[in-house]
Amino acid sequence: LAEQEFWGDSNEATIAFLRYSEIKHGRIAMFAFVGYCAQANGIHWPWAMTKAGDAFPTDLSPPEQWDAIPEAAKWQIFMVIAFLEFWNESTGTHYMRGGKIGAFPALSGEDSPLPHPVPFNLYDPFGLSAKKSEEAKARGLKIEINNGRLAMLGIFGFLAESKVPGSVPVLVGKIPAYAGDYMAPFESNFHTMLYH
Repeated sequence: LAEQEFWGDSNEATIAFLRYSEIKHGRIAMFAFVGYCAQANGIHWPWAMTKAGDAFPTDLSPPEQWDAIPEAAKWQIFMVIAFLEFWNESTGTHYMRGGKIGAFPALSGEDSPLPHPVPFNLYDPFGLSAKKSEEAKARGLKIEINNGRLAMLGIFGFLAESKVPGSVPVLVGKIPAYAGDYMAPFESNFHTMLYH
C-alpha cells in the first residue's frame, strides 16, 4: 500500500496517511475496548442519563445500552466526533504535508486558535509528556501503536463473539449475544431516510 501514492500524491504523503490512520484507528479501538469493558461491568456516569431523570441502563450488554440511549444523545456523540475530526484535519500542518504524525492540534492554551475556552487538550491533557525526550516520545508512540493493534483485535473479538457465539473460543460464555445490527447505529432503516 505504501507505494500506491493515494490521490496522486507523493509516496511520503501516502505513508503518512497510512501511519496516521493506524494510530487513529488504534486510539479509537482502545477507547472502544475500555468503554465496552466499563459498560459490561455496570460502570457509568454518576448523574442521570436524561434531563427527565432516566438512569443509565445497566442490565443490558454494551451494544444494547447504545440502542437504549435517546437518539439526541447519539447525535451529540457523533457531533463531538465530527468536530474533533474536523479540528484534526484542518488545524496546523497536516500530517500528509510534513506535520507530526500522531499529534492532535491544541484545544486549549496559547497554541489553540479556539475562541471558546476548553479545559484540557485531547493529547496530553495534564502535560505529562511535555518534558519527555524525543526518544521517550518515539518509544511511547510505538507502545501506543501496539496497544492500539491489540485493542482492535480485542474489540472485534467482543463484537464477533456477540454476533456468532463460539467464534472466539476464549470468550465463549463471557459475552452475551446481541440481536441488533452494529452497522446501524440509529436504527436499521436509518439509511433509507437519505433517499426520500
